[in-house]
Amino acid sequence: MSSVNTAIQLITREQAASSTAKGRATASTCSPALARGPWDYDLAEARAGVPAYGPGASAADLAPASTPRQGQLPEEYKLAGDAELDARIRAAKATLGDRAVVLGHFYQRDEVVEYADFVGDSFQLANAALTRPDAEAIIFCGVHFMAETADILSRPDQAVILPNLAAGCSMADMADIDSVTECWEQLEELFGTEPDADGRVPVIPVTYMNSSAALKGFCGEHGGIVCTSSNAATVLEWAFERGRRVLFFPDQHLGRNTAKAMGVPLEQMPMWNPRKDLGGNDEQTLKDSRVILWHGFCSVHKRFNVGQIEKARAEFPGVQVIVHPECPMEVVDAADSAGSTDFIRKAIAAAAEPATFAVGTEINLVNRLAAENPQHTIFCLDPVICPCSTMYRIHPGYLAWVLEALVRGEVVNRITVEDTVAAPARVALERMLAARP
Repeated sequence: MSSVNTAIQLITREQAASSTAKGRATASTCSPALARGPWDYDLAEARAGVPAYGPGASAADLAPASTPRQGQLPEEYKLAGDAELDARIRAAKATLGDRAVVLGHFYQRDEVVEYADFVGDSFQLANAALTRPDAEAIIFCGVHFMAETADILSRPDQAVILPNLAAGCSMADMADIDSVTECWEQLEELFGTEPDADGRVPVIPVTYMNSSAALKGFCGEHGGIVCTSSNAATVLEWAFERGRRVLFFPDQHLGRNTAKAMGVPLEQMPMWNPRKDLGGNDEQTLKDSRVILWHGFCSVHKRFNVGQIEKARAEFPGVQVIVHPECPMEVVDAADSAGSTDFIRKAIAAAAEPATFAVGTEINLVNRLAAENPQHTIFCLDPVICPCSTMYRIHPGYLAWVLEALVRGEVVNRITVEDTVAAPARVALERMLAARP
């Protein structure tokens, strides 16, 4: 099976040529710009003076002015072909040996993942880096908040490198420290700060792993905790033991789906819109709440809908539909099961007999699962090839650039979290690790 990038290149060429040849690809992409090198987006942003997430699922999301931007990649890496980049990356890795470790997120393009020493989700990769204590550099092929978490958990003398600084996360950017702080102050004014007779405080902040280091630090300072998509229920149980309600950010869908499965009524889960006073709620609604959901979402998982599930069931009787809990509630409800990336991988691996799976998560992972499990029929619920915009900003050219810089003794694109933020963020992460089912 060809990679997502190869499929995008083929589809884009055929669409440009308006080919009508028999047997041509019938798939489509959400943007022909995906076929271009990410350095084109870097240049466009530099000329416009405005950051953006780039083509893909988050193309329509508004990037805040604070979004990191990538400088121009040296021309030699833009012009290098696949074979040359492959040789240069492998040579640099061989020269560096144990001094450098490359981490590849599940959503990365195959052309990057093939060089990873570890492949996993954000927290798995941050912990994987801890198993390589001799590494002087951790090259995180993922997005900005992931590199921040790796820096928080790694030793001070280890350099965490993000190959393309423009690889951010639109969901993480939907909750910033100023907006969350303002929300918190309004909630304190409404609820007060004193615990009840059972010792529970009015509200506990819970941030999803997909958030900035500043928000993890905020949770650490305010008695809160971090969660992942795999342990969100356990974390919410931890929070409910300590607080009468939870402020959950930045992903509304993970919070809603998890709390609903735990029996929290929808009417006790109001949405907080940071652009409105009291988040757009009245005081009584907030007082009656159990989970206050931030108005954030993942643009990749927002693409999935019930119609896609119905179409899959009609075309493939007996299909098993598995989706990520970042999907909207109606999609999770219509699916056979929902769970983290690790849950999805394990569910497919556990199928003893050949089966058909329709999967609602990022296309690079779905494509890879299909290649790794040829005994099954595995396809993405969304028929349009639309990868995570920011994950797609990482390209082998950037990986070759940062690795060869390390060979020369230079560290480029280092991600550093100040200790004033890292220390409380580490507290919130440690609370998460201690909250076991």
